Amino acid sequence: MNIVIPGSPVWLESIRTILSDQGAVPITQVDSTNVIAALADLQAALILLDGEFQDWHVWAVAPRTSPATRRIPIVLVTDTAETAQHLNLDRVITPAELPTVLPDLLSTLARRLTDEQRQALEAECGEPLPPEALEALERFNRGDYYKQHDLFEALWMRETRPIRDLYRAILQVGIAYYQIEQGNWRGGHKMLLRSIQWLALLPDRCQGVDIGALKADAAAVRAELERVGRNNLAAFDRTLLKPIRWTAGDGS
Repeated sequence: MNIVIPGSPVWLESIRTILSDQGAVPITQVDSTNVIAALADLQAALILLDGEFQDWHVWAVAPRTSPATRRIPIVLVTDTAETAQHLNLDRVITPAELPTVLPDLLSTLARRLTDEQRQALEAECGEPLPPEALEALERFNRGDYYKQHDLFEALWMRETRPIRDLYRAILQVGIAYYQIEQGNWRGGHKMLLRSIQWLALLPDRCQGVDIGALKADAAAVRAELERVGRNNLAAFDRTLLKPIRWTAGDGS
């Protein structure tokens, strides 16, 4: 799991071994010009902010402004807790406390699937697609992106197991494509960023759906949006809005 630590805090060396033991990778070199996109692409499990870092307020506030990143826990490491008043932080701790409490932070706060959740999702991915999902995929592949959203959303709302994230991921990519077809660059780009967090949880094949291909297709669409820019959507290559590939039967 990736732990984003902007800057080079003096306390970083004191926790490297702890992070490694917990299977966590510290990421310190992050593009601060687009915090939301950077965090989404890194699939950040936790943000550790140094109170001495010049731009820490940006990293404390920006992730909460977007559905693509607002679920990422944020912990501020500082000796002056009063500087964090009125900010929506998950924890504020001192540098001296950090090595002691970090294992608990990683196990209770870090945004990742537990082994139990991962095993459950893998088992559910082996099930066949529900009839509603099959209809939604057919709608998606006909370019009826709005209707696929309604079908997948109803299925997502009814489902309580981890597999619901499969339906949420696909519907968000579909709505991104819908926004692009409506000429809404910002809406399409926003939904593609938002979908990353759900696609990242899924194996490359789930209930017969080729998730690996969908991830690649969504990434290509986003790259094309960024290439043409928000004021030149007419130049967007619409052949990149590809259908979803899936096989009938079980998800194996």
